[in-house]
Amino acid sequence: MTTLFEPLQLGAITLPNRIIMAPMTRARGTQHHVPTPIMADYYAQRATAGLIISEAIGISQQGLGWAYATGIWSAEQIAGWRLITDAVHAAGGRIIAQLWHMGRVVHPSFLDGAQPIAPSVTTAPGLAHTYAGKQPYSQARALPLEEIPSLIAEFVQAGRNALLAGFDGVQIHAANGYLIDQFLRDSGNFRTDAYGGSVENRVRLLREVTQAVAHVVGADRTGVRLTPSSHDQGVRDSDPVPLFTRAAEVLSEIGIAHLELREPPADGSFGVSEYPPSAAIIREAFKGTLILNSDYDSARAEAALATGLADAVAFGRPFIANPQLPEVLRRGLPLAQEDRSTWFSQGIEGYTDYPGLPSGQVATQ
Repeated sequence: MTTLFEPLQLGAITLPNRIIMAPMTRARGTQHHVPTPIMADYYAQRATAGLIISEAIGISQQGLGWAYATGIWSAEQIAGWRLITDAVHAAGGRIIAQLWHMGRVVHPSFLDGAQPIAPSVTTAPGLAHTYAGKQPYSQARALPLEEIPSLIAEFVQAGRNALLAGFDGVQIHAANGYLIDQFLRDSGNFRTDAYGGSVENRVRLLREVTQAVAHVVGADRTGVRLTPSSHDQGVRDSDPVPLFTRAAEVLSEIGIAHLELREPPADGSFGVSEYPPSAAIIREAFKGTLILNSDYDSARAEAALATGLADAVAFGRPFIANPQLPEVLRRGLPLAQEDRSTWFSQGIEGYTDYPGLPSGQVATQ
């Protein structure tokens, strides 16, 4: 029976265990979206994860609209991430970069007043997290056909930059109501061209971005994140099962190393669902490694592996206050609880100051 503590071959990357650190935005970059030295400490502290998926990293200024989040389009950003990947590798870990374009949820204040882009002319609900505090979103412009090749090229360059920064691979963020997810779902994609209407058309951008990134990074070092049964930031679909089944088939045909599914959390936070989880259906459609992520505890995670529903499980918030989470789970220790007020603050408080296990009590990787 497969357990959390068995190794896993994830494409080209060998994982010592199946406990994945999920991507989590923590807002410790600079206002110019450059990683900071304390981020190297943070990630290195968590290097006993089987794999670290980085916080979401903006592929371009057009695609990044979160205060103090990081990017990977400039030389300074690449150098900042290189310090982090070197620290993780020195601690025996593995780390991949999550490539992010936020689409319509980029506030114009990040774009010198320009409009954000989306599949169609729409406005995201709620408030944007900006340097001036919470502000209403603005109407996005529809991305014209002639700009799609340059968008794909930005994803490709971000993949190249991730390799230059020392990452072991990449994950394309196609979930949580961000740009690719906006193209996938019929609540915000009203296009009548080759990127809208039918399921096949709405999956087209995901296919083209993934193929292009996999070509330069290697399919065996490329993954994708989807949120098939939740709706986030006003993005939903009227019939998600055939949509995400086809998306999983497309990704399987490309031959990517992994697919991560973020299903709705039990407490209703970070995504709400109108539909039951679809992991079992997608498990049949996707032939690569399937990673599940949905507020798992150790028992639920082990059950998902034992039944074959998942090959690995991603843990998010437990890693915040439990830097050596794999050993905590292995020994059945109680989980420390994080301070939510410091999730997106700057500095080390609530970031690198959570205590680890006593020296000598952490299993080596």
